[in-house]
Amino acid sequence: MNSLSLAARDSATMTRRQLKRLIRYPSMTVQLVITPVIILLLFVYVFGGTLGDGLGGGGGRHTYVNYVLPGILLMAAATAATGTAVMVATDMTEGIIARFRTMRISRASVLTGHVVGSVIQQIIGMIAVIAIALAIGFRPNATALEWLAAAGLLVLFVVAVTWLSIALGLKSPTPEAASNAPMPLVFLPFLGSGFVPTDSMPTALRWFAEYQPFTPIMQTLRGLLLGTHIGNDAAIAVAWCAGIAVVSYLWAKHTFNKA
Repeated sequence: MNSLSLAARDSATMTRRQLKRLIRYPSMTVQLVITPVIILLLFVYVFGGTLGDGLGGGGGRHTYVNYVLPGILLMAAATAATGTAVMVATDMTEGIIARFRTMRISRASVLTGHVVGSVIQQIIGMIAVIAIALAIGFRPNATALEWLAAAGLLVLFVVAVTWLSIALGLKSPTPEAASNAPMPLVFLPFLGSGFVPTDSMPTALRWFAEYQPFTPIMQTLRGLLLGTHIGNDAAIAVAWCAGIAVVSYLWAKHTFNKA
Protein backbone atom coordinates (compact mmCIF):
# COMPACT_ATOMS: atom_id res chain seq x y z
CA MET A 1 0.00 0.00 0.00
CA ASN A 2 1.51 3.36 -1.04
CA SER A 3 1.68 6.49 1.11
CA LEU A 4 -1.33 8.08 -0.58
CA SER A 5 -3.50 5.04 0.13
CA LEU A 6 -2.31 4.98 3.75
CA ALA A 7 -3.13 8.67 4.16
CA ALA A 8 -6.61 8.12 2.70
CA ARG A 9 -7.20 5.14 5.01
CA ASP A 10 -6.01 7.04 8.09
CA SER A 11 -8.11 10.10 7.11
CA ALA A 12 -11.20 7.89 6.85
CA THR A 13 -10.44 6.48 10.31
CA MET A 14 -10.07 9.95 11.81
CA THR A 15 -13.27 11.08 10.11
CA ARG A 16 -15.14 8.16 11.70
CA ARG A 17 -13.67 9.21 15.04
CA GLN A 18 -15.06 12.72 14.62
CA LEU A 19 -18.48 11.50 13.51
CA LYS A 20 -18.69 9.19 16.53
CA ARG A 21 -17.87 12.16 18.78
CA LEU A 22 -20.68 14.13 17.18
CA ILE A 23 -23.10 11.27 17.77
CA ARG A 24 -21.92 10.73 21.34
CA TYR A 25 -22.10 14.43 22.18
CA PRO A 26 -24.99 15.78 20.06
CA SER A 27 -25.30 19.07 21.96
CA MET A 28 -22.95 20.86 19.54
CA THR A 29 -24.98 19.75 16.52
CA VAL A 30 -28.23 20.71 18.24
CA GLN A 31 -26.81 24.13 19.11
CA LEU A 32 -25.60 24.52 15.54
CA VAL A 33 -29.18 24.08 14.31
CA ILE A 34 -31.10 25.77 17.13
CA THR A 35 -29.11 29.01 17.29
CA PRO A 36 -29.52 30.10 13.64
CA VAL A 37 -33.14 28.89 13.60
CA ILE A 38 -33.96 31.04 16.64
CA ILE A 39 -32.29 34.05 15.02
CA LEU A 40 -34.16 33.35 11.76
CA LEU A 41 -37.54 33.17 13.53
CA LEU A 42 -36.74 36.21 15.65
CA PHE A 43 -35.85 38.45 12.73
CA VAL A 44 -38.61 37.20 10.44
CA TYR A 45 -41.48 37.33 12.93
CA VAL A 46 -40.39 40.25 15.14
CA PHE A 47 -38.62 42.56 12.70
CA GLY A 48 -39.49 41.03 9.33
CA GLY A 49 -42.67 42.99 8.68
CA THR A 50 -40.98 46.37 8.95
CA LEU A 51 -37.65 45.34 7.45
CA GLY A 52 -39.33 43.49 4.59
CA ASP A 53 -41.40 46.56 3.68
CA GLY A 54 -38.21 48.61 3.80
CA LEU A 55 -36.69 46.41 1.10
CA GLY A 56 -39.37 47.57 -1.34
CA GLY A 57 -42.37 45.91 -2.88
CA GLY A 58 -44.37 45.79 0.36
CA GLY A 59 -43.72 42.07 0.77
CA GLY A 60 -43.21 42.23 4.53
CA ARG A 61 -42.11 39.00 6.19
CA HIS A 62 -42.19 36.95 2.97
CA THR A 63 -39.78 39.38 1.33
CA TYR A 64 -37.54 39.50 4.37
CA VAL A 65 -37.19 35.72 4.85
CA ASN A 66 -35.91 35.53 1.27
CA TYR A 67 -33.44 38.33 1.95
CA VAL A 68 -32.13 37.17 5.34
CA LEU A 69 -31.59 33.43 4.73
CA PRO A 70 -28.08 33.71 3.17
CA GLY A 71 -26.86 35.62 6.20
CA ILE A 72 -28.36 33.03 8.54
CA LEU A 73 -26.63 30.21 6.65
CA LEU A 74 -23.25 31.91 6.97
CA MET A 75 -23.95 32.56 10.64
CA ALA A 76 -24.67 28.84 11.10
CA ALA A 77 -21.26 27.99 9.66
CA ALA A 78 -19.57 30.58 11.87
CA THR A 79 -21.34 29.15 14.92
CA ALA A 80 -20.09 25.67 14.05
CA ALA A 81 -16.55 27.02 13.84
CA THR A 82 -16.63 27.51 17.60
CA GLY A 83 -17.30 23.82 18.22
CA THR A 84 -14.57 22.78 15.79
CA ALA A 85 -12.01 25.04 17.47
CA VAL A 86 -12.95 23.62 20.88
CA MET A 87 -12.57 20.00 19.72
CA VAL A 88 -9.18 20.72 18.18
CA ALA A 89 -7.98 22.51 21.31
CA THR A 90 -9.27 19.64 23.46
CA ASP A 91 -7.29 17.12 21.40
CA MET A 92 -4.16 19.25 21.69
CA THR A 93 -4.40 19.71 25.47
CA GLU A 94 -5.53 16.23 26.55
CA GLY A 95 -2.57 14.32 25.13
CA ILE A 96 -4.31 12.34 22.40
CA ILE A 97 -2.24 14.07 19.70
CA ALA A 98 0.98 12.98 21.43
CA ARG A 99 -0.33 9.42 21.40
CA PHE A 100 -1.22 9.64 17.71
CA ARG A 101 2.32 10.77 16.95
CA THR A 102 3.72 7.57 18.42
CA MET A 103 1.60 5.53 16.00
CA ARG A 104 2.25 4.81 12.33
CA ILE A 105 -0.48 7.02 10.95
CA SER A 106 -0.47 9.95 8.59
CA ARG A 107 -0.06 13.16 10.58
CA ALA A 108 -2.24 15.02 8.08
CA SER A 109 -5.11 12.61 8.74
CA VAL A 110 -5.69 14.06 12.22
CA LEU A 111 -6.59 17.47 10.82
CA THR A 112 -8.38 15.98 7.82
CA GLY A 113 -10.69 14.07 10.16
CA HIS A 114 -11.62 17.29 11.92
CA VAL A 115 -12.27 19.04 8.62
CA VAL A 116 -14.47 16.35 7.07
CA GLY A 117 -16.41 15.77 10.29
CA SER A 118 -17.06 19.47 10.75
CA VAL A 119 -18.09 19.97 7.12
CA ILE A 120 -20.61 17.12 7.37
CA GLN A 121 -21.98 18.59 10.60
CA GLN A 122 -22.35 22.04 9.08
CA ILE A 123 -24.04 20.76 5.93
CA ILE A 124 -26.61 18.93 8.06
CA GLY A 125 -27.20 22.14 10.02
CA MET A 126 -27.63 24.21 6.86
CA ILE A 127 -30.12 21.73 5.40
CA ALA A 128 -32.16 21.99 8.60
CA VAL A 129 -32.10 25.81 8.46
CA ILE A 130 -33.19 25.82 4.80
CA ALA A 131 -36.03 23.41 5.63
CA ILE A 132 -37.29 25.71 8.39
CA ALA A 133 -36.98 28.73 6.06
CA LEU A 134 -39.06 26.94 3.41
CA ALA A 135 -41.68 26.16 6.04
CA ILE A 136 -42.04 29.83 7.03
CA GLY A 137 -42.15 31.30 3.54
CA PHE A 138 -38.76 31.15 1.81
CA ARG A 139 -39.52 30.88 -1.91
CA PRO A 140 -36.44 30.60 -4.17
CA ASN A 141 -36.79 30.60 -7.93
CA ALA A 142 -33.44 28.94 -8.65
CA THR A 143 -32.96 26.29 -11.28
CA ALA A 144 -31.30 22.98 -10.46
CA LEU A 145 -28.00 24.31 -11.80
CA GLU A 146 -28.27 27.45 -9.66
CA TRP A 147 -29.03 25.35 -6.59
CA LEU A 148 -25.94 23.27 -7.37
CA ALA A 149 -23.82 26.42 -7.71
CA ALA A 150 -25.18 27.78 -4.42
CA ALA A 151 -24.44 24.48 -2.68
CA GLY A 152 -20.91 24.49 -4.10
CA LEU A 153 -20.29 28.01 -2.82
CA LEU A 154 -21.62 27.09 0.63
CA VAL A 155 -19.38 24.01 0.80
CA LEU A 156 -16.37 26.09 -0.26
CA PHE A 157 -17.22 28.63 2.44
CA VAL A 158 -17.67 25.90 5.05
CA VAL A 159 -14.28 24.39 4.19
CA ALA A 160 -12.63 27.81 4.49
CA VAL A 161 -14.24 28.56 7.86
CA THR A 162 -13.43 25.07 9.12
CA TRP A 163 -9.72 25.38 8.33
CA LEU A 164 -9.72 28.81 9.99
CA SER A 165 -11.37 27.39 13.12
CA ILE A 166 -8.84 24.53 13.21
CA ALA A 167 -5.97 27.00 13.02
CA LEU A 168 -7.52 29.05 15.83
CA GLY A 169 -8.04 25.91 17.91
CA LEU A 170 -4.42 24.87 17.44
CA LYS A 171 -3.22 28.30 18.55
CA SER A 172 -5.48 28.42 21.63
CA PRO A 173 -3.88 27.39 24.93
CA THR A 174 -7.12 25.93 26.33
CA PRO A 175 -10.53 24.78 25.02
CA GLU A 176 -12.08 27.73 26.86
CA ALA A 177 -9.91 30.16 24.91
CA ALA A 178 -10.72 28.31 21.70
CA SER A 179 -14.45 28.79 22.29
CA ASN A 180 -13.98 32.56 22.09
CA ALA A 181 -11.51 32.78 19.19
CA PRO A 182 -13.98 32.29 16.27
CA MET A 183 -16.74 34.45 17.83
CA PRO A 184 -16.06 37.54 15.64
CA LEU A 185 -17.08 35.46 12.62
CA VAL A 186 -20.62 35.16 14.01
CA PHE A 187 -21.08 38.94 13.86
CA LEU A 188 -19.82 39.46 10.31
CA PRO A 189 -23.27 38.81 8.72
CA PHE A 190 -24.65 41.62 10.91
CA LEU A 191 -21.81 43.90 9.78
CA GLY A 192 -22.47 43.13 6.12
CA SER A 193 -25.52 42.72 3.92
CA GLY A 194 -26.86 39.81 5.94
CA PHE A 195 -29.79 41.54 7.63
CA VAL A 196 -30.13 44.92 5.95
CA PRO A 197 -28.75 46.38 2.68
CA THR A 198 -25.38 48.05 3.08
CA ASP A 199 -26.62 51.31 1.52
CA SER A 200 -28.74 51.93 4.63
CA MET A 201 -25.62 52.08 6.86
CA PRO A 202 -23.47 55.07 7.90
CA THR A 203 -20.58 55.76 5.55
CA ALA A 204 -17.75 54.19 7.58
CA LEU A 205 -19.77 51.08 8.45
CA ARG A 206 -21.02 50.81 4.86
CA TRP A 207 -17.45 50.79 3.57
CA PHE A 208 -16.52 47.95 5.93
CA ALA A 209 -19.74 46.05 5.15
CA GLU A 210 -19.20 46.21 1.40
CA TYR A 211 -15.58 45.05 1.48
CA GLN A 212 -15.61 42.38 4.17
CA PRO A 213 -15.58 38.75 2.91
CA PHE A 214 -19.10 37.68 3.95
CA THR A 215 -20.95 40.31 1.89
CA PRO A 216 -20.07 39.09 -1.64
CA ILE A 217 -20.82 35.52 -0.55
CA MET A 218 -24.28 36.50 0.68
CA GLN A 219 -24.94 38.61 -2.42
CA THR A 220 -23.95 35.71 -4.66
CA LEU A 221 -26.23 33.30 -2.79
CA ARG A 222 -29.14 35.74 -3.17
CA GLY A 223 -28.43 36.06 -6.86
CA LEU A 224 -28.31 32.30 -7.37
CA LEU A 225 -31.38 31.48 -5.28
CA LEU A 226 -33.57 34.53 -5.94
CA GLY A 227 -32.39 35.88 -9.28
CA THR A 228 -31.01 39.20 -8.01
CA HIS A 229 -28.03 40.89 -9.65
CA ILE A 230 -24.69 39.20 -8.93
CA GLY A 231 -22.18 41.14 -11.04
CA ASN A 232 -18.60 40.45 -9.94
CA ASP A 233 -19.66 39.30 -6.46
CA ALA A 234 -19.39 35.63 -7.49
CA ALA A 235 -15.73 35.93 -8.45
CA ILE A 236 -14.96 37.93 -5.30
CA ALA A 237 -16.81 35.39 -3.14
CA VAL A 238 -14.89 32.44 -4.58
CA ALA A 239 -11.60 34.34 -4.23
CA TRP A 240 -12.30 35.15 -0.58
CA CYS A 241 -13.25 31.53 0.22
CA ALA A 242 -10.24 30.08 -1.60
CA GLY A 243 -7.86 32.61 -0.04
CA ILE A 244 -9.13 32.02 3.50
CA ALA A 245 -8.98 28.24 2.99
CA VAL A 246 -5.42 28.24 1.66
CA VAL A 247 -4.02 30.67 4.24
CA SER A 248 -5.81 28.89 7.11
CA TYR A 249 -4.64 25.47 5.90
CA LEU A 250 -1.01 26.61 5.76
CA TRP A 251 -1.35 28.27 9.17
CA ALA A 252 -2.93 25.16 10.70
CA LYS A 253 -0.34 22.84 9.13
CA HIS A 254 2.55 24.98 10.35
CA THR A 255 1.13 25.22 13.87
CA PHE A 256 0.37 21.50 14.07
CA ASN A 257 3.85 20.51 12.90
CA LYS A 258 5.46 22.81 15.47
CA ALA A 259 3.35 21.59 18.39
